[in-house]
Amino acid sequence: MRRPDLAILLLTLLLLMPGITRAEWMPARPFEASYRLEIRGWPDAMIAHRLSRESGHWQSRMQAAIAVARGSERSRFIISPEGVRSVNYASGYSLLGIGGDYRLGSDELAERPDRQAALFELSRRALNGDCQPPSRCRLTYLDHRGRREQLDYRILDREPLEVPAGEFEAVRVEAIDPDAPGRRLLFSFHPEVPGLLLAVEYHRDGQRKSRLSLTELALRD
Repeated sequence: MRRPDLAILLLTLLLLMPGITRAEWMPARPFEASYRLEIRGWPDAMIAHRLSRESGHWQSRMQAAIAVARGSERSRFIISPEGVRSVNYASGYSLLGIGGDYRLGSDELAERPDRQAALFELSRRALNGDCQPPSRCRLTYLDHRGRREQLDYRILDREPLEVPAGEFEAVRVEAIDPDAPGRRLLFSFHPEVPGLLLAVEYHRDGQRKSRLSLTELALRD
């Protein structure tokens, strides 16, 4: 499996973002969540996701492991009505014992968020009703190595969604890679908690390759 596919596997996980509505923005709320990741041709994986507030910063952390692969990402960022500003980012990946660790500092993140912070920002923009259908908007963010990446996204209708953690009115977002339109992501976000995923589907060349589903949720004050 190529490294980009592993990154997609470990959050079809983690892609994404700037420009946000300045009014009526959705406040953040700490949470701890668990997801089940089903990947065609791989054993299922469990992913832990935590959003917490520490010393004036927010921190988003995801980690996952299966028999031959592991991955984790951690982002610290600041939230304001103007959007999210990344402070630092760290990640590590390993496949069959081969991998690496990566870090991005505030200078590298001065203009664009890392993908953990971008995932949070995308969900908040979706909850705020930014980029109204049928418009498609472009997201710009930095990958784990600090390389500039883009996604085109559009907000779909809300719809009821049942996952192992319960039934919710999901906020749905479709995103594609403009350089690889055969790759498609369908995000289902929690309707009231920015950054919290209910489900993610990854499609390639018209076939669903993986699905992530929320299995447990604990909201914090």
